Amino acid sequence: MKPLVLKEQASTVAKSADGYVVNWAGVLVNSNPWHFGEHVVATVVGRDAKGAEVVHMDQPLDAVPPAGTLAFTGQAMASAKPVKVTIEYRSTQWRQAARVPSSLRKFPVSKVQTFKQKGGAYLITGEVGNPYVLPASSLVISALLRDKAGKLLAGASTFVDDVQAGKAPRFILTVEGLPPSAQVAKTDVVARTWGATGRPYEELALGGAVPVHTVKPTTAPFAKDRGRQVLPGESKP
Repeated sequence: MKPLVLKEQASTVAKSADGYVVNWAGVLVNSNPWHFGEHVVATVVGRDAKGAEVVHMDQPLDAVPPAGTLAFTGQAMASAKPVKVTIEYRSTQWRQAARVPSSLRKFPVSKVQTFKQKGGAYLITGEVGNPYVLPASSLVISALLRDKAGKLLAGASTFVDDVQAGKAPRFILTVEGLPPSAQVAKTDVVARTWGATGRPYEELALGGAVPVHTVKPTTAPFAKDRGRQVLPGESKP
């Protein structure tokens, strides 16, 4: 199995009444086409100017789908200001998917809007859908802010519960801690099932996807079945 790759990571530090708020965002990539990466744990470490550790958090992550990515975010408090924040991961367990990867459809996100607030925070709103027949009990919505070059600047996550097929509930979240010099040009929003394993995702896929075409044809049916031509040497059924 090919190991997961931490493709991107970013962090921000903001002063608060209780110390410093450390926010981080990352993107894990799973290049294995048939296996879920499960029980993954991210370790976030922040160090001050003298190299002393002021933040240390183990963050359990959701399952990384086959041939897919996992965007994740987190937050922690620090008594001293960290000048460097690093993210690493460990404890990956591999499990072959019960369905072909093409059946694991993405959760559609639409009507995404990004608003910059007076205090420097960013408010992101939008709607999330469910392409499956069964309802999704809980989905994680992650928003990643990028500059015009595509570099990851920051991110945040929220939850939406009981997403029914044919419905598109609204979500809202806030990304904080960006410096005043940050130039946000793009917002990427992704939705995924919640949990350390891929079981919730597979259960939705096993229940079947909502048909793409649900409108009945308006043309009249053929008066007679045209059948097919019998090739030479082939006997009729």
